Amino acid sequence: NLTIIAAVNKIDMANARTVVVKNEIAHLLHIDPSEVMEISGKTGEGVEKLLERVIEYVPAPTPDTDDTLRALIFDSSFDAYKGVIAFVRIVTGSIKTNTHILAWATGARGDALEVGYFSPRLVSSDTLSSGEIGYIATGLKDPSAIRVGDTITSVSMKGRDFKPLEGYQNIHPMVFASFFPENGEQYDELKDALGKLHLGDAALAYEPESSAGLGRGFRVGFLGMLHSEIISERLTREFNLKLIISVPSVEYEVKLQNETVQFIRSAALLPDPSRIKEISEPIVQLEIISPPTYLGAVMDLVSGIRNEYIATEYLGTETVMLSYRVPLAEIVTDFYDRLKSVTQGYASMGYEPVGMKSADLVRLDILVAGESVEPFARIVPREQSVRIGRAMIEKLKVTLPRQWFQVVLQAAVGGKILAREDISALRKDVTGYLYGGDVTRKNKLLDKQKRGKARMKAEGKVDIPHDVFLKMLKR
Repeated sequence: NLTIIAAVNKIDMANARTVVVKNEIAHLLHIDPSEVMEISGKTGEGVEKLLERVIEYVPAPTPDTDDTLRALIFDSSFDAYKGVIAFVRIVTGSIKTNTHILAWATGARGDALEVGYFSPRLVSSDTLSSGEIGYIATGLKDPSAIRVGDTITSVSMKGRDFKPLEGYQNIHPMVFASFFPENGEQYDELKDALGKLHLGDAALAYEPESSAGLGRGFRVGFLGMLHSEIISERLTREFNLKLIISVPSVEYEVKLQNETVQFIRSAALLPDPSRIKEISEPIVQLEIISPPTYLGAVMDLVSGIRNEYIATEYLGTETVMLSYRVPLAEIVTDFYDRLKSVTQGYASMGYEPVGMKSADLVRLDILVAGESVEPFARIVPREQSVRIGRAMIEKLKVTLPRQWFQVVLQAAVGGKILAREDISALRKDVTGYLYGGDVTRKNKLLDKQKRGKARMKAEGKVDIPHDVFLKMLKR
């Protein structure tokens, strides 16, 4: 039940399509185009009228007579001395300095070391009352103890018939990726950085993960692709971290033969196929908005992934919207980049979850010299396993350094080999110092080399360098 005030910005630009965009917004919101305001943040045109409309249509908060403290957390930051600083709106009651406080959802307890308001810098005050917006320095050192959307109240309310503010729920990540520091010594820095970002982003989830080739890192969960791009960019720019980021994946629902259900975020955790009854994957409704000129190119692009066509809708004369149902796993890697490429940057896309759907999915393993390499394992549709497996070992063939013996690369599902590539052995010229004599001398040395290579092939183990994992897993 929110009030929506529509406005078109940047009307001062020479190539602004003000009328067209107003009609598109009006179509989406089911309003008259005359209700869409025209503004320019650069010149200030229309801004005053927009603010007047906000005052007119958005009601001011009304103070509540309830004395029970209920403070809504809408953001937070971290201070080395004051701990987590929660930015709040006092919905009911009031809070003073040194009040014993409780974060309701997490159960974390602390003391209000300082309360105050924004001016816009933090200005301390004696109290915050109902209807006011300000901050509370909680003294808590654990960033995960304060979550956006949670309710702060008095510790005395614990165990009583207390009703927290409605609407809070734990956010369930949809897309997952592994983050490893290029320098293993930066693991603690990455951990601290994720904790600080989690303060103001309740949708960010992370847990420790370890890889034989990449060392220690974190499995990080996001709401979607844009969310993952923002977090990775902030880790790079704000915390100066150089990261190895794996290809994004989704969470699968695995029903076992004994009817128990597991949620799997990594191929390495997938149970044995004999125990699996059914695997379900998340499905989303995908909406692509594009100029009609690129309609054919967009439809060709979508035809290359698993999809269920829903509708085509024209938003005015210069914009068309295509709707599909697709598995989330099909669009979390490079689909958006390819969409921008085929439409010269004009198309945009959005999606929303619509549930889970059973699918014929398998674990694809990559074998190097007969040994499975866990970081390369992926969950893929059975019908695409051959194509994906072949592409992966072809890339690995040009990435993995040659050894002193022949190395066999294989893509396999269960016990079935789907694709194979061989990396030829390095060869030392063992006859280079010979300048003559009987040919049997040369053959004797070559036979000895051949037997040695056969023994190395049977017993040798390939140590995969760190940079190979980096090239194979990096997006």
